[in-house]
Amino acid sequence: MRAAVFSTKPYDRRFLDAAAEGTGHELRYFETRLTRDTAGLARGSAAVCIFVNDEADAPALQILKEGGVQVVACRCAGFNQVDVQEAQKLGITVVRVPAYSPHAVAEYAVGLILALNRHIPRACNRVREGNFSLDGLMGFDLFGKTAGVVGTGKIGGLVAKILHGFGCEVLGHDSYINPDCTAIGVRYVGLDELLAASDVVSLHCPLTPATNQLINEATLAKMKPGAMLINTSRGAVIDTGAVVGALKSGRLGYLGLDVYEEEEQYFFEDFSSRVIEDDVLARLLTFPNVLITGHQAFFTREAIGNIAQTVVDSLSNFEKGLPLPNKVDPAAIVL
Repeated sequence: MRAAVFSTKPYDRRFLDAAAEGTGHELRYFETRLTRDTAGLARGSAAVCIFVNDEADAPALQILKEGGVQVVACRCAGFNQVDVQEAQKLGITVVRVPAYSPHAVAEYAVGLILALNRHIPRACNRVREGNFSLDGLMGFDLFGKTAGVVGTGKIGGLVAKILHGFGCEVLGHDSYINPDCTAIGVRYVGLDELLAASDVVSLHCPLTPATNQLINEATLAKMKPGAMLINTSRGAVIDTGAVVGALKSGRLGYLGLDVYEEEEQYFFEDFSSRVIEDDVLARLLTFPNVLITGHQAFFTREAIGNIAQTVVDSLSNFEKGLPLPNKVDPAAIVL
């Protein structure tokens, strides 16, 4: 099967080529993102493979269909970048990678918590300049604190387990009760109760109409004053403008982001010698109690290898008419 692979970096090619070896699949790589303007590059391909910041909206899908595309393979867990309803109308199958390495993202989320709490990036920068002062670096013990996990699927469930290991009381919020969470004492509560009680809130939910800007001015006002907010799920789960306001007022004590709602303009690219024109992102970068990374929580050898193998297996199964366990069913994924 010929597949057009968008938004590729050298590491994508290395792992995908290794997974596709011997399968007969022909992978054509493009560094550009998939949009309605670039969809024509896939003409002649039966499949496209896309990443988190590609845009498989209705116009793009129509161009893909006209060019012979039958399947869209997301090399990520989320599929909000695809107009699934339009794909279904056009007869295009959408598959994803639901569980490439939940450990990678869960461990990273906890890493953000620790780095923010103990001011590790700031401390490292000080020491590099010969400043060994501890002023302004005081953190707090996670032991005995309350942590709220919003979305307790594979990733959120592991975050709950790790935080439980630190000695936190863990609250969960999800429409699905994860038995692995209840087994370690996670107590499921409504979102308002979770926000009011938690010293740390970590978001691990998919982006759906129900979760779009789940954290907004109203919900931020319900958070425990001075609490920490972590987001490694999807950027638009947070109303970033409202978060800036909460940081300025002191209502929000810490913010750790590995995703950003307008990240497709910046993330995965080098802007070190260019001006960041996004005023909200630029403002966030000025806060000493904010830590932002460029969507790297998934970025481990194990995760990239699993993503590549799952994508190739999905293409092979589709080509052979075999069942597609990773086919997107948006109705089955709710918070």
